[in-house]
Formats: sequence, C-alpha cells, structure tokens
Amino acid sequence: MVALPLALLAPLTASASMPSGTAQEAAPAEAPVETAAVPLEDLTALSTQVASGLRRPTSLIAPDDGTGRLLITEKLGTVRAYHPDTGLETTPILDISEVVDPSGNESGLLGIAPAPDFTESQVLYLSYTALPDGDVTLARYGLDDSSLDVLLTQEHAEFDNHNGGQIVFGPDGYLYWAIGDGGGSGDPFSSGQRLDTLLGKILRLDVSDSCGDLNYCVPSDNPFVGVEGAREEIWTYGVRNPWKFSFDPADGSLWIADVGQGGYEEINHLAPGQGGANLGWSCREGLTEFDPEQCPDASELTDPIYTYPLTGGNCAVIGGQVYRGAEYADLAGGTYIAVDYCSSRVFGIRADGNGGYDAAEIGNIGQTSTQVTSIAATVDGELYTVNDLPGGLHRLSFEGPAAASTCAVSVDAQTWGTGLTADITVTNTGEEPLTGWSLSFELAAGQGLISGWGAAFSTSGSTVTAQGEAHNETIAPGASVALGFVASHGGNNSTPSVFTLNEGACVLADA
Repeated sequence: MVALPLALLAPLTASASMPSGTAQEAAPAEAPVETAAVPLEDLTALSTQVASGLRRPTSLIAPDDGTGRLLITEKLGTVRAYHPDTGLETTPILDISEVVDPSGNESGLLGIAPAPDFTESQVLYLSYTALPDGDVTLARYGLDDSSLDVLLTQEHAEFDNHNGGQIVFGPDGYLYWAIGDGGGSGDPFSSGQRLDTLLGKILRLDVSDSCGDLNYCVPSDNPFVGVEGAREEIWTYGVRNPWKFSFDPADGSLWIADVGQGGYEEINHLAPGQGGANLGWSCREGLTEFDPEQCPDASELTDPIYTYPLTGGNCAVIGGQVYRGAEYADLAGGTYIAVDYCSSRVFGIRADGNGGYDAAEIGNIGQTSTQVTSIAATVDGELYTVNDLPGGLHRLSFEGPAAASTCAVSVDAQTWGTGLTADITVTNTGEEPLTGWSLSFELAAGQGLISGWGAAFSTSGSTVTAQGEAHNETIAPGASVALGFVASHGGNNSTPSVFTLNEGACVLADA
C-alpha cells in the first residue's frame, strides 16, 4: 500500500507551463544576519541514514538538556529517543496511543515540544488527533509521572486531513501551534479567512499559567485580543495546512511552509513579532487567485517569499529550518532548508541583502531519504530528517562546488589468470607544486593488493593509498611521477577509474 503524503490529500492539477520556482520580493525580516558566501547554485544537500525501524515518524526535536539525544514522534502515539553514540532506543520514552486517533493518513501524534525548563521539569507538550472524534488536541505530558493534561482542543470530525500539528516554543517563550483548515478540499468551511475559528491558523499561547476557565493564557499582545468575534489565540491566519514551521534562532523570524491545493506550494517568512499576518488562503493559493469570494483587500495579504508548482512529482512542501550549525557554516549558513515529500527535491532560500530572496533547488535526497516528514536542528544547529515509509532517521550535510582538478592520472594495465599489474602515471596539471602528495583509489570487489612500487602503499578495506616518498614527494607543475601495483583478483580484473590526489579528484587520461 502506497502512503499518501501526510500533508496533502488533494488531487494534483497543476499546469506544465508553471515555472520551476519563484522567489518573491519581500521586506527583510529584521537586521541582516551573517550568511554563507557560497551561492545557492553551488550548494548541494546530501542525506545519510543513521537509524531505521521507526514507525511512520511525524516530527522530531532536540531537547537542550545536555543529553545530545533526539526525540521522535511516531504516528500511533509513541515517542522514541535516538542518541548518536547508542542509536535508536527500542522502548518508547512515552506512549499515549490509548488516547490518539491515528485512523486518518494525516492523523495521529503530530507534534512535540520540550518545555523551556525541560531539563528540570521533564515536561513535554504534544499535539495529536484524539479519540473518539479526531479533535486536534494540545496536551502537557510529564515524563516523571506519565501525566497527560489536555490544554486545548479543536473539533475536527468531518474530515481527517489538514490537521497541522506542529508546536514550537518561540523566542518569546510562548507556544506556537499550527492547525489546518479543517480538511476536505478547497476550504469547505471558509476557515482560512475566518477569525472566529482556530482552523487554518497558527496560534500563540502562554502555557505557563491558566486564566479563568482556560488551561492556558492568551498573551495580551496577541493581534486579535479585544477584537469582537475573533479568537484571541490567533497569531497568523490564512493558511491551508502549515504542516511545519520554525523560528530562525539567529533573528527570531518565523518561517512557514504551507501545503498547497493543487497548483503551488508556498513558503512564508515573517519578521519577529509580526502578528496578525494574513497569508491568503483560500482567497489565493501561492500568488494565484483561488476563491475570489474569500478575498479581502489585496493590501491585507502577506505574500509568500517562494512558491513552486505541483509538477514534476512534487506534492507537498515539508518546511524545515534555517541552518545555523558550525560544520557547514561556510556553505549553508543562513540558508532555509525545505524538501518536497514526494519528489525529495531540496530547496534552499536565503535573504539576498537587497530586500528579496535567493532560492534554488539544491539537491535531491530521494536515493537515501524518500517521503521526508520533518526536519529539525540539534542544539548545535546541525540538521536531521525523518522519513515516512520506511521510517528512518537521516543526517543532512552539504557540499560546495567541486574543486578544479589539478591532476591527471593514466593507467596502463595487464591482466592474467588471477592477477593484474597496473602502471600509473600522475601528472600535476596545476600551477603550484604538489608536496607530500597522497593518491587514493578503490580496488574492485574480490581484488587484493599484493605489492606496489614508486610510492608507499597502504590499504584500508578496498581503499588503496599511495604516498610520495623522499625521491618523489614533490610533483612540480607539469611534471609527472610513475608508480604501480600488483593485485590479485577472483575474476573481476577491472582497474580503478576514480583517483583522488590530496582529497581532490583527478582527471582520468589515456595511458
């Protein structure tokens, strides 16, 4: 059975003539923050699996409690812990499956956020669809005593899609919670533009206290406090299904990825403290008019900063994070990362310094991580993803442009019976001397190094490394060195075709 996207169940009816992606002009979030110097078109996102065996993971977080672990929600109502040193724990750290309704494809345990004082309190906040009627529910869970206290619910019985579910504590200490428009297709309840419902909204709540009959308080500076007929919990409205949103830790701005109807996916970027923004649904989808009867004055709408069409295998945007880690800061620093659930295309967006944004497709991780459902940052700012089927945990990394080759390698091989001899010539094609050079290559399966000459040879598994010796440790520009090896083989007598000199790829030339 093929799983439908957690964030989208609407049919895809996009035009093939739509552009591949459109970055919009918009006011910068606030004072600019330092970003990477590598142009987006030279950046590539990669994914490496680090754990398997998850059961339809929906979200993950990295509590700042000194443990270095990640907590991962699973659709049925469990939370699993992962640590880089010990791997994925088999036993969940919590299980609320007895109260969770996972019957719909987009239903279940959807969001998790550690309390700001989590190290001391061991309190988590959870978002889920609840039995028996699928109400979208916000609750507080105590790890120490397994207590579960419901704080707020929103009826969601007629359709089981567009539940939203992301919960995040903002830099102001308040809890932000996304709820979809109520499901179905085309916003049948007109929820997006209505202020008397929590559907189609991002809420802002003070969960540190209770006020009157509420198990929480409404911050006094929420934009609709005191507005007749409006739910005062609302922070942002006009969203369809904002499956994932996040705050940039560097400037506190809010990034929202809203799943489209059938034409466009969109990403929005709001300045710190920009409450009351109307993101347009269901007046429009992206920047295209969808339902004119739902349209306010155009000046009341906040434009998305990036849209891309539902063509070429795209189906649902999975919002991510702004990369603020140290390992790839020179490549991806300040870049917002998102991915499409179906196509596995990765998108990078960053402010261009002139009031607009640069955006580009920066890779496709479909070979290693299909159906990504969530992206999260560790305490140190490094990025991880979880994917739906099969359930796995992956670490994102980044590469810049390939360095220009400064070497050429030619191979002259002779084979016999169970052995082969390879004479190798390495030429310095650069303009600087290569001193202390080290050449590495892979032997084919079933081959083993017997001996070598012209260099000091060593092996690690199937990798062979040849290092210059005293008589040839420097290769002058335009000069060459000769070396070679003898290897055994079990039938595969192919010679190496990829050579790396001092970690840079060499051009393979004719012998």
